[in-house]
Amino acid sequence: MTRDAAIVEVKNLNVDFGEPGSSRHVVKNVSFSIAPGESVGLVGESGSGKSVTVRTLLGLYADNEHVQAETYEVFGKSAREYRDKDWRNLRGDRIGFVLQDALTSLDPLKTIGYQVAESINAHGKADSKETSRRVVKLLDSVGIPQPEIRQHQYSHELSGGLRQRALIAGAIANAPQLIIADEPTTALDVTVQAQVLELLKSYQRDGSALLLVSHDLAVVASVCDRILVMKHGEIVEEGSADEILHHPKREYTKLLLAAVPSAKSRGRRLSSIQHEPLPLKHIDYRHNLIHAEHVSKTYHTHRIGTVHAVADAGVDLFRGETLGIVGESGSGKSTFAKVLAGLVEPTEGTVTLEGSPWSPLPEKQRRARRQEIQVISQDPISSFDPRYTVAEIIAEPLKARKTLTKKDIELKVHESLDLVQLPGEYAGYRPSRLSGGQRQRVAIARALAVNPSVLVADEAVSALDVSIQAQILDLLADIQAKTQVGIVFISHDLGVVHHIADDVIVMKDGRIVEHGEPDQVFEHPSHPYTKRLIAALPKIPEEERMPL
Repeated sequence: MTRDAAIVEVKNLNVDFGEPGSSRHVVKNVSFSIAPGESVGLVGESGSGKSVTVRTLLGLYADNEHVQAETYEVFGKSAREYRDKDWRNLRGDRIGFVLQDALTSLDPLKTIGYQVAESINAHGKADSKETSRRVVKLLDSVGIPQPEIRQHQYSHELSGGLRQRALIAGAIANAPQLIIADEPTTALDVTVQAQVLELLKSYQRDGSALLLVSHDLAVVASVCDRILVMKHGEIVEEGSADEILHHPKREYTKLLLAAVPSAKSRGRRLSSIQHEPLPLKHIDYRHNLIHAEHVSKTYHTHRIGTVHAVADAGVDLFRGETLGIVGESGSGKSTFAKVLAGLVEPTEGTVTLEGSPWSPLPEKQRRARRQEIQVISQDPISSFDPRYTVAEIIAEPLKARKTLTKKDIELKVHESLDLVQLPGEYAGYRPSRLSGGQRQRVAIARALAVNPSVLVADEAVSALDVSIQAQILDLLADIQAKTQVGIVFISHDLGVVHHIADDVIVMKDGRIVEHGEPDQVFEHPSHPYTKRLIAALPKIPEEERMPL
């Protein structure tokens, strides 16, 4: 590949933040190129410099950002020569940019159809009639159902997955020559993820270049020709997808690959290359923590009418057991979990907690037992008071127990931090000082502080880097072995559920369509829907071997 052919060419790119003498060196001597029709994956943990690198390629500089490079060219022209107006003309037209956080990237005051149309109209690509037709087609191409209706909805009316799809539709609206996608499928169900990845590959086949930033190595493996591995601002390894995935040279790359959860990793640690065995767990099938039968939940809305979120669902959770719940957005898995947790009243059916009535039950009666079930959410920081220290966050539910003294609470806070493997000094930190993985550990510590019988983890690891996800999954296994807490684990990541769960239910349109042990459900599915989910799951391909 010649330099003239490259869409992006950088050599010894360095990015610093701050003033001279007190600056942070975030990107260090990074070199790579991207040619038309090529797909390049950029992987690494949070803080490795991935997002700063791609934002620099888009001319999205912070006020205190300083960029230096031996070569820094985009579309064959030195990026230093581009002015703000030039970058605006490139972005959305020749370069499509997909961000991870659709909630903050979409304008809450404009419909998603209007925002996708803006991408087209900003560059004068079509008249109003043609724009309207293209908007519907784009929304349909990224897997948004009923695009003619959905185009008139606002971002707050859509699920996280639908918002992400709308963002992708806007990014590819003008068939850009370069698509930069920063964690574009993290919030998506496996089937929609497969559809979006195939869509991105179709643009690549038509000659567009793709730079895919992801912590999901299986996603990168399914799309990219070449992979760059980044750590602490440096590219520590690069090569073809086959070289990186099957013959990695650096320990860091090996650690990332070992952290990918799957059927093969069941019962073993993900956070080490050696995959040491996890502690043996004991499931007490005589001790039923949660028993749900014939649970239904119906909502009535003006826009859509009657919605059957959950229909005739039943399940048992035993002491020391992990129950995995999988399904697409809108399948009812989160609603069912909220019914089990007593956060949502069922329209029909009953739930018992350790043999006693739990739902439906008046809130006043349920409140006395509320601490027996604790919820760990996907985004813990939204439930943290930013003014509180970690100690205050963990102590908050303990203060409801009037019998505990201040000394008792302090002791319990440090016991909880020790349980989630955070040093005692973190008790004085505030949430803004913590990484994503550390915040999730604090959320788990707060949940465990009250000695619950059940933890409900709703997409608790989906936003984490693969290595941090591995640490949290290992942590949950260690905690369960020590405390025999029952875990309800909701996820759209089938690999994670196969790794961690003892029992699995698959939900579709509010109904449980398949139920069984993980190996049975994932390796020998009986329902067509489960088969479709598994077929769509991105996998790291087996090494290609030349015939002898």
